[in-house]
Order: sequence, then C-alpha cells, then structure tokens
Amino acid sequence: MGSIYRERVEALRALMRERGWDAVVVSGSDPHCSEYPAPRWKQVEWLSGFTGEAGDIVVTASHAGLWTDTRYFIQAVRQLEGSGIVLHKTRVPEQVLIPEWLAEDALAGKDRCVVVAVDGLCQGVSAVEGLKAAFAAAGRTEGSPDEDGFRIVSVPDMLEDLWEGRPPVPQTPVITLGADLTGEDRWSRIGWLRGIAAEAGCDAVLLTSLDEIAWLLNVRGSDIEYNPLVISYLLVTMETVEWFVRKGSLIDADTRDSFQELKDDGIDVLNYDDVAFTLTGEMEDGAVQRLAVDPSSLNYNLYNILKTNSSEGSLLEWESPVALRKAVKNPVEIEGMRDIHVEDGVAMERFLYWLEKSVGNGGMVNEWDAACRLGSLRAEIAGYRGDSFETISAYGEGAALPHYITPRTGAPVLEPRGLYLVDSGGQYMNGTTDITRTIPLGPCTMLEKEDYTLVLKGHIDLAMAVFPRGTAGCQLDVLARSPLWRARRNFGHGTGHGVGFFLGVHEGPQDIRQNFNRTPILPGMITSDEPGIYREGMHGVRHENLILCVEDERNAFGDWLRFETLTLCHFDTSAVILDLLDRDEIEWLNAYNARVCRTLAPLLPPEEAEWLARKCRAI
Repeated sequence: MGSIYRERVEALRALMRERGWDAVVVSGSDPHCSEYPAPRWKQVEWLSGFTGEAGDIVVTASHAGLWTDTRYFIQAVRQLEGSGIVLHKTRVPEQVLIPEWLAEDALAGKDRCVVVAVDGLCQGVSAVEGLKAAFAAAGRTEGSPDEDGFRIVSVPDMLEDLWEGRPPVPQTPVITLGADLTGEDRWSRIGWLRGIAAEAGCDAVLLTSLDEIAWLLNVRGSDIEYNPLVISYLLVTMETVEWFVRKGSLIDADTRDSFQELKDDGIDVLNYDDVAFTLTGEMEDGAVQRLAVDPSSLNYNLYNILKTNSSEGSLLEWESPVALRKAVKNPVEIEGMRDIHVEDGVAMERFLYWLEKSVGNGGMVNEWDAACRLGSLRAEIAGYRGDSFETISAYGEGAALPHYITPRTGAPVLEPRGLYLVDSGGQYMNGTTDITRTIPLGPCTMLEKEDYTLVLKGHIDLAMAVFPRGTAGCQLDVLARSPLWRARRNFGHGTGHGVGFFLGVHEGPQDIRQNFNRTPILPGMITSDEPGIYREGMHGVRHENLILCVEDERNAFGDWLRFETLTLCHFDTSAVILDLLDRDEIEWLNAYNARVCRTLAPLLPPEEAEWLARKCRAI
C-alpha cells in the first residue's frame, strides 16, 4: 500500500514544480477547522494513508513529513511504512512544529523568495498567521520578491485534480430541537449573541464553527460521522439571521420541515456556496459595517475574501463567546445528561455481562464482535442517534494505541486472560456519552495489575477534587498524573476534554491537560476524566468517566467547586492492588460501585442484576 501514497506525493510534487511552489502544507481539517472532517476533506488520509484525527503534512521537493501527537506515534509509524513520509512528533519536549521547520530548516538556505502553498479552504487563519510569523522571525519579508522574501499562496481545493473519485460535500437530514430538550430556544441564544456583539462594537457576527452553529440554532444533522452537525455558516446581524447551508436536491421531509420552521422563525436559509458573495455584498453596501470573526475556526480563503473586500477596521478578530456559553450546560441539559447516563450505563453493564460470560465459557469473541455487540445494545435506547465516535475495542497490545482502529476482518480474539479496553460512547437526543473501561478477562500479570490500579488511583484522585472557583484544568491535571509520576509512569494525551450536549464528544474551551489553557472549570461544564498507561507491544489501560462541575460551598476562604460523576458503570476490582490505594480512594471506589449497583441493578434482568451486585461488592 505504501507505493500508492508514494505515487500521490510525487504527483503533488509535479504540481508544485508546475506552479513554482517550494512547499505545500496539507491540513487534516475542513473549511470550518473541525477536529473530525467529512470524507471529502480527509486529505491527509488520501495523501498518506494515516487515519488519525490529528495530523498535518508538509511536502517539499526533497522531504515529506507528517506532524502528529503522542496519541498516534505507533499508529503513524505503521501506516506510513513504504510511503516515504517521515513522522515528526508533536507534544514532546524536542518538538519542532511546521512553521518553524519550514522557516528555519527546510527553506532557510534558499537565496530567493520562497513560496508556500496551502489549501486556504482547509487552513485556518490562525495557522497561516503562525506560518507568516515564523518566516518573519527567520528574517524573511512577506511579499518581497527578493532573496529574503516569502509568499503564502492560498489554493482552494488544491488536491481536486489529483484526487480521483473525491467524495462530495456531504448532505444529510436536518432536524431541529425544542427548548424542552435544550433548555433554551434559538431566539434567546441569538439575542444573547447580539448583546455580546453590541458590547464589542460590532453589528454582525459570522459563526464558522459547526458545533457553535448547531448549538445556537438548535439544529442537528450528521454531515460528519459521529458528530450531529451540519456543514454551514451563520451570519447574525442586529436585524437578520442568515444560515448558509448546502441542502439541494437531497432535501427529505425532516429537512424540509426543519427549514420551514427556521423560516417561520425569521431565519433566512441560503446556499452554502454563496457565503462569500453575500457577505462581501453586505459589507460593501453598508448593511454590515463591523463584522466579528473567530480566526480559530475561519478558513483562510474566506478570510482573504472578506479582508480584500472590506474597509480598514471593519473586521474584528475575536474569540467566539459561543464556545464558553455552550460548554456551561443549563439545568435542562444537565438533567438530560444525567438521565442518558443511566440508560447508557445499563447498556454498558449488559455488554460487560455478555462479554464475561462469552469469553469465560470459551466463546470465540473478537474485538470487532465485541464492538458490534455494544453498539447494538446502545441502539435499543430511545433517542439513540448513533455512536459519538468509532468504538475502540482493543485486546492486549492493541490497547497500547490510544486511538486503536479495530479491524473489521481478522480482529484479534479475546482470550480469558489479560486486559481488554473498550472506549465508546453514544449520541442521543438528550445527551452525549463517552466511557472507557479496561476489563480483566482472567488472570493478569503483576505489571498489568499495577498499571490498572495506578491509573484508577489517578482517575479517583481527579474525581474527588475540590477546588476554588477560577481554577483551570491545567492546574487540576497533576491530580490524575501524580500517582503515575511517583511510579515513574506517564501518558501522552490529555486527561480530560469537554463534552457537548448531543453535540461533539470533544469540545472546548476547557480541558484538563498539561497545556497552559487558562479557561477555568466552571459549574455546568462536563469534562472527561481519563488517565492511562500504554506499553507498546504489551497492553494499555485507561479508565474514563464524564464528570460535571458543581457548586460545593462558600466560606471565608472562597467559593469551592467539586465534581459529580455522571457515568454509571462499575469498575472491576479483581485487578486492583489494594496496597496501592489510600483509604479515601478505596472509600470512593466502594461508594461509586455501590451507587452504580443501586441505580442500575433494578433496570437489569435478574441474572444480570445478581452478577452486577457481585461485581460491586466492597473491597
């Protein structure tokens, strides 16, 4: 397979020679800077064979490299084999990121103006500004034709002519959600956004992040697999709301009804491809005098069009306030998330019961069989709208890859020994779930038990956290890592990410990781708690629950917050080394398992309820 990707890189190099480009940057995102792009924009995968969710490629005349983070190092080495593409590691102390590599290493010796081409549709404004800053720091002048110059050229759909059979822009049914599910109607949210814009001195806001648009309009779709989103742009002025969305000949009854509901609400539904033309027209005729845009989700191509066709000072670059408002769930959303975690927990316990009985009785269950079984149990839940991401079903050494891809054919068979990891979640009309359990399938080695227990210890320590208002996730991250660090062990991914309400399973602006993200963890935010340990060629361990930030108490020392665990599914204690846990950690574990049993056992068949009671006995 590697030869196919080598040929594709060479075809791109031929295009570079024809156009006079010194380097090409290929982004792993889409026109909305989404974490998970639709197949049409999986350009990194097409060019390299790398299927990870985070990765960018740079091609020069003599080098092709993939930049990705610690979650995908093992996967990248395997998938890039034979392609000629070299792995560049990020989120490591010695990292050299793409802008610096291009400016200081790859193109530093050229005694002429260097040209870097990007697909402006799939490259965010912030990313391109980072390229420009790196070249400027290296002593090159933007636009200069001389030997110290550089140019960034935007080439929308750069790979179009090379990519035979490229998928089209997706079009899937659109539904609308009522305030009974979301806790707030769209006009309340639009009114709030208009107020924020007015305070910033703007008369219009362009939203380009798909989850922000879905949240503001209370609409959902499935244009991106596992994400209930609609490919679109949204312009909110003080008098109008214009939704630019690609829905033509494929409109179905649900979509037609949804569009009509939006139109009845005074929202104009316009063609997706007309966004640039409409915006520039409204800015030129004065209908929009100052437009707020978020460079973190605005693509460089549209930004260039707006910049070229607007007057000085008419574009305000800001951090969209929608992300933070969306992250703080309202009471209706919180109750929906609590309710769906009960139903999702029942599905998980039924799956774990089936798994133990099947493997223990000598059944031939492989990783793919297990993933399908869990998916079928979730599909029985009312309001199920699909999985929230592709299930990671990994036995033994496969679990050492944090984002392992379970093979559909030839998947490893689960044996009655060692550890099996399953990371999964569901999208429902009343919430989104994300849970990881590492399950002892039989006798485990001492090292497996140590890793299992230390990760659980870190998970519990974060879940028990009490902290003053204003504390950021980066300040809490050490709670989950400290037990591992003391044993000289660690993991490369973040400890926690935000989770949406029937939206993306990953959302910001908060997170819990070592990066210096200063966004505080606020009451109403839902975040994952998922430390891990990964040993290449051996095993992987991860324990994950979703935790809700809630008010604790107020005293002379300040306002205090804590976490409420939403996820309901027992932790198997058969692999726990008790001596590694403190008394309060054991008490938390026993109390959690007792709560799981108390809540879920009445909803299970008698034999499964009895099994769960045994699993949840205090240790």
